[in-house]
Amino acid sequence: MESLLPVLVLFILFFMNIPVAFALMGSSLFYFMFINNSMPMEMVIQQFVTSVESFPYLAVPFFIMVGSVMNHSGISGALMDFADVLVGHTKGGLAQVNVLLSALMGGISGSANADAAMQSKILVPEMVKKGFSKPFSAAITAASSAISPVIPPGTNLILYALIANVAVGDMFLAAYMPGILMAIMLMITVHIIALKRNYTPSRERIANVGEIFRQFLKSIWALFIPFGIIMGMRFGVFTPTEAGAVAVVFSVIVGFFVYKELKPKHLPMIFMDTVKGTGAVMSIIASAKVFGYYLTLEQIPQIITEFLMNMTDSPIVLLLVINALLLFIGMFLEGGAALVILAPLLVPAVVSFGIDPLHFGMIFIVNIMIGGLTPPFGSMMFTVCSIVNVKLEDFIKEVWPFIVALLVVLLLVTYSEGIALFTFNLFS
Repeated sequence: MESLLPVLVLFILFFMNIPVAFALMGSSLFYFMFINNSMPMEMVIQQFVTSVESFPYLAVPFFIMVGSVMNHSGISGALMDFADVLVGHTKGGLAQVNVLLSALMGGISGSANADAAMQSKILVPEMVKKGFSKPFSAAITAASSAISPVIPPGTNLILYALIANVAVGDMFLAAYMPGILMAIMLMITVHIIALKRNYTPSRERIANVGEIFRQFLKSIWALFIPFGIIMGMRFGVFTPTEAGAVAVVFSVIVGFFVYKELKPKHLPMIFMDTVKGTGAVMSIIASAKVFGYYLTLEQIPQIITEFLMNMTDSPIVLLLVINALLLFIGMFLEGGAALVILAPLLVPAVVSFGIDPLHFGMIFIVNIMIGGLTPPFGSMMFTVCSIVNVKLEDFIKEVWPFIVALLVVLLLVTYSEGIALFTFNLFS
């Protein structure tokens, strides 16, 4: 029982609203100072440092930087215009654009909160002008932002690949199908609600082939970024880390010379965003690695695996239990933090049941993104509500149909490996 005290300390610190990285550090130090003090503190500190000395982790700052460049380069505007041409004529036009834009941006921003913040500022005011209620606009903005980290090259995909010892390129390739399913289900839900409330399209008529093609040519540079990353890795042109560097260079060139909205004055802001974002992610990784070292010393992953195997011998029941656990924890813990803490514990258990770790990665990523929409601590929920100035109770009333839609996707991905890994099997 004493070996579980650091876990209790961790959750106490979470409920005290201590930042995730510091909560992980504090609970780890509690273990090494008061429970297992035989190890020299110098070695514990060394674990913090060496845990991030990995070449693949260089991909994280590069992809964070791509998202920051996008915010200043006109790429997001080009993608929004392309989304409007495709679906703006449908019922609930701008709400459908909201969903499609998140899917298109996923390969570039890779961050649910970044996507939610941007669309809250750009799309929500326009939706309100078109007659959408503000709480509904906030709800679909938060729900659609859950797609962004699922569509490659989201940083959560990279982190899971490194934790589960799965190829990053395989994670990227497999993740397209869950992301597409999330977009389809949200668009169906928007259509149903728009019919009931008579939400109008943003375009008077459907775009003809010529209009779509002209807008495609204008947006092709933005659309090429995720496509180029995936193809480059699949054909061995570059590693995931090199892909991040190539994406940065390409997006800077597009911003400066194609869309001409990126200016030298934006560079300090881009570098600052990258440093802050990288610092936050890498602090969590480093502290989670030390926390994982404590878990390994106490053999907690083995205990959990044994417990789950004694509880059931059915992979179906196991995945149901794990999904319920992740959904519950997602209500209290940010997705990235849940990933670095729980993936090392759960991956050995699911592998022992014969479940493909790549398939489980799709389940895990979709699950933790749903958690970002749920009270009491959903990160996208708070991001959107604070920017749009919507009450939480009004947001919750509007967001539940979208949560149900995403739960349907989660069930499909969980219980059909063929669906979850469709794009991976198709192109591998």
